[in-house]
Amino acid sequence: MGEMTGFSPQGPPPGQPPQGQPGAGGEQPSEEEIRAAMEEQLRQIRVQDLILESVVQIINLTARRLLKEDERDLEQARVGIDSVRALVGQLEGEQAESVKRALSELQMQFVQLSGGDPEDVSAPGGDVPPPAGGQAPPAAGQQQPPRRPGGEPPPRLWTPGRD
Repeated sequence: MGEMTGFSPQGPPPGQPPQGQPGAGGEQPSEEEIRAAMEEQLRQIRVQDLILESVVQIINLTARRLLKEDERDLEQARVGIDSVRALVGQLEGEQAESVKRALSELQMQFVQLSGGDPEDVSAPGGDVPPPAGGQAPPAAGQQQPPRRPGGEPPPRLWTPGRD
């Protein structure tokens, strides 16, 4: 699998003040102008915007914990993957699809680095569908499927080549 590049949402992050808008005459904005701009931004921002911003940061940090050998920490990567899975259902449209694609890449990288054991990633209630032909873990609150032949528990993470 090729190296994962940084993931970013479309447009400027909603939690940052607008850039390049100094006060009148090119001077620094006053404290009152800054407060007014922040207040206006809070009026317009949606919770999903903040979720997306947080998810993007978690994805990027998780990718670092997987891909940078000097920062590799599989336990932290697992927490990141679980967190994104828990939040992706709150996103909509193309944003949700982009996050699901990035999450899938993280999951596959995790499985490769953890020795191919999909049981290393727990399956909290994210509803990320598997690619065609795979099986998704049950959503939170659903009954677990029966154990596989030989008593092996069902995989909690879709991986290529596994049924």
